[in-house]
Amino acid sequence: MIEKRQFYINGAWVNPAQPRDHNVIDPSTEEPCAVISLGGQADSDAAVAAAKAAFPAWMATSPAERIALVEKLLEIYKARSEEMAQAMSIEMGAPIDMSRSSQVGAGTWHITNFIKAAKDFKFIKPLGDHAPNDRIIHEPIGVCALITPWNWPMNQVTLKVIAAAIAGCTMVLKPSEESPLDAILFAEFMHEAGFPPGVFNLVNGDGLGVGTQLSGHKDVDMVSFTGSTRAGIAISKTAADTLKRVHLELGGKGANIIFADADDKAVKRGVLHMMNNTGQSCNAPSRMLVQKGIYDQAVATAAEVANSVTVGSAHDSGRHIGPVVNEAQWTKIQGLIQKGIDEGARLVAGGTGRPEHLNRGFFVKPTVFADVTNQMTIAREEIFGPVLSIIPFETEEEAVAIANDTVYGLTNYVQTQDGPRANRLAQQLRSGMVEMNGASRGAGAPFGGMKQSGNGREGGVWGIEDFLEVKSVAGWAAE
Repeated sequence: MIEKRQFYINGAWVNPAQPRDHNVIDPSTEEPCAVISLGGQADSDAAVAAAKAAFPAWMATSPAERIALVEKLLEIYKARSEEMAQAMSIEMGAPIDMSRSSQVGAGTWHITNFIKAAKDFKFIKPLGDHAPNDRIIHEPIGVCALITPWNWPMNQVTLKVIAAAIAGCTMVLKPSEESPLDAILFAEFMHEAGFPPGVFNLVNGDGLGVGTQLSGHKDVDMVSFTGSTRAGIAISKTAADTLKRVHLELGGKGANIIFADADDKAVKRGVLHMMNNTGQSCNAPSRMLVQKGIYDQAVATAAEVANSVTVGSAHDSGRHIGPVVNEAQWTKIQGLIQKGIDEGARLVAGGTGRPEHLNRGFFVKPTVFADVTNQMTIAREEIFGPVLSIIPFETEEEAVAIANDTVYGLTNYVQTQDGPRANRLAQQLRSGMVEMNGASRGAGAPFGGMKQSGNGREGGVWGIEDFLEVKSVAGWAAE
C-alpha cells in the first residue's frame, strides 16, 4: 500500500492539520492501491497564505528566469516518466502502454509548447505606432487555485501549472482525489527543479472540501477548473462572492459529422477516437452523425470496429482499453446504456454489464447505438464512457442543426472531401474547436469551449494569457 498523506506547502512536505484518510482505488482490481489524506480549511488556508507571500517576489522575476525553471522541470519530467506512467495507470486505469505514451506524453507536449510560446511572448509591448508613449503590460493575476480532474491527469496539471508559473502567478493545486499520485509526483518534480517556496503548493481534497475552500477564498485571485459542468456551475457560484476570475474547461457532447464523400477510414477513426481512454475524454466524438446514403454501411462498420476493441487490466501491456475510473462512474454508465435501450435506440455492439472475461474491475463493454435521435438521453448527456450514438441525417443544414442542438460546445468533427463544405461547417459549428478529416490541432493550439463546455482557453499563448491581467500605461518614458 502506497502511503502519501502529506501536502506540499511553502516548499516542504507537511502533515495535514487534521488527518482524514482516503483510499485510492485501483479500478482494474477494485482494491485500494494507496492512502492519502483529504485536507481541511487549515490546510487550504496555509497553502493560500504561502502562495500569497511568495507572489511579489515571483512576479518580479524575469520571464527568462521562470522559463529556465520550466526547462529544468521538463528534464526531470522526462527522466522520471516511468514513475509517472505507473502512477496514472494504477490510480485511474489507463493501460500502462497508453499511460507511457499518451498520458505522460500529454504533459511533455504541453510543457514543451509552453516553453516555445513563452520565449516569443511580449509581456510589455507598445500599443501601436499611433501612441508611441503607451505600453500594454501583461502581468500575473496573482494567487491561483488549480483544480484538476482524473481522466487526463498530467494533461490538465501541466496546462494549468506551467501556464500559471510562466505568467508569474503563484498557485495551489488540488488534484482529483481519484488520481492524486501523479500530482504528488509532479510536486516532487517542481521541488527538484528549484521553484521557490510558495510558488507551487499542493493540497489533496475533495470538491466539497478543499475545492470549495479554494474557490471561495478571499486571497485567491483566480480559479482554473477542469471537470464536470455541474461542478463548474457550483465553483462559479462560490467564486462570485469575491469576484475572482474563473476559468472553466467542462463537459462535451461532440458531434462527428460524416458525409457520404468521407474517406474510407472516417467511421473506423471515429469509433476508435470515441473508445480511446475508455471514452473518458471531454472532447470525445460521442455523437456520430452519418449521411443517409452511407448510413447502413457506417453502422455495420462501427459495430465491427467496436467489437474488435479489447478490454483488459491497466497493468497489462497492449492496445486494449482499461476500466473506467470508479464504481460510481461504472454504475452511471450502465444506467445510461440501459436508458438508451429503453428509449428505443438500436444496440449494435456492447451493452450492459462487464465484458464476459472479466468478473471484477470497473470494465465497460465498448458500446454502439444506432438509430439514435438527438432527443434521446444518450444523445443529450455526457456519458464519459465507451458509448457511441449514431444519428442519421440527410442534408448539410440538418447536420449542423443536430450538431449545434446541445448545451455543450467543446469539439466537433467533420469528415468530407468537399473543401468548401468543410470550411463552411467549421464556421457554423458552435464549439471552441473543430477538427476535420482526422487532422489534429497543431502545437500550441488553444483548447476550450463555449456554452456549457466552459470559457477561457488552455495551451500555448492563449493558455499563458489566461493567467495574466492587461494593464494600459500612458506616458511611458523613452529608454
